[in-house]
Amino acid sequence: MTAQAISPPGHAELEAARLLLARMGISPSDLLSTAPARPLAPTFAEYIPVVSAAVSDGTRRVYGSYWNRIVEHWGQGRLNEPTASDIERLAEYVRTHTVARRNARGGRSAIEHLIAALRCLYNHAVADGLLAEADNPARKVAKPRRLPSTRRAVADVRLAEINQVAATTGNDPALDSLLLRLHTETACRRGGALALRPADLDPDQCLILLREKGGTVRWQPVSPTLMAHLQQHALDRHAPPAGQLLRYRNGQPITSRRYDHLWQRIGQHLPWVAVQQISTHWLRHTTLTWVERTFGYGVARAYAGHTEDGSDAGTTTTYIRASIQEVAAALAALTDEPHPLT
Repeated sequence: MTAQAISPPGHAELEAARLLLARMGISPSDLLSTAPARPLAPTFAEYIPVVSAAVSDGTRRVYGSYWNRIVEHWGQGRLNEPTASDIERLAEYVRTHTVARRNARGGRSAIEHLIAALRCLYNHAVADGLLAEADNPARKVAKPRRLPSTRRAVADVRLAEINQVAATTGNDPALDSLLLRLHTETACRRGGALALRPADLDPDQCLILLREKGGTVRWQPVSPTLMAHLQQHALDRHAPPAGQLLRYRNGQPITSRRYDHLWQRIGQHLPWVAVQQISTHWLRHTTLTWVERTFGYGVARAYAGHTEDGSDAGTTTTYIRASIQEVAAALAALTDEPHPLT
């Protein structure tokens, strides 16, 4: 059998093809044009400052050191060059070269933050049309599974010791006592306290307006005593209505460093605070645990400022875990022997 030669299309076939293209709104010249090429991807050293300028201060503070590390290793490389394996190798390098602290957990947090920093970077690149979503290598690398937090509620006796040290030591006991009471009463985060303004106080209803992470805004009830102290603090330290409320004696706004110095000093007087790395966030755990035990999960979730849109589903449970004191109480009841923590 011999193969038959394929004859070129005749006039009728060409006319049929032209008619079909016309109905589709395509001209023959469109078939000859190629898709426009993407612009040349910028280098990491060129693009990271662009993204850094576009994100919030909080995001920049969290990811800044990791972006610096990326520039250190890949600065002159282009965004479309690293593969998922390259990211995994960089993550391992960061894990093994992270600063070892007493509360370190094997560098897991460093890897998580590096991958998150890269995802933020590549998300902007995709939005800017520099890369296709399919070419985003950061999406192909999984974050390490997050271990349960070691934070928990502080026992009443221990909390009293903390407040006693804050009120009797340091160069501004009034400020430190106000900080601890504010966080204990409201379970607010540091960012919420630092963003508080005199204009955010509603003394008639004893409410304060908290602006916290994720752009959340909520009115939080406070006691008349705390409201009076906040108003007096703003008056004594000349806080402008639209300016930061919490200030030093000289009128300068406090920063997060005040919290660092406060807990460092408390740890010097109470060794267990230093050993367990107690921080302001432990007060949030303490208050929310008490609220949940007393008034239930729904109230605790609202007290925490967690949203109901699904993104915070289950988040409240991280703050209301059974404390070691409660476990010790269960053991004492089981064995009928007293325990030092009860």
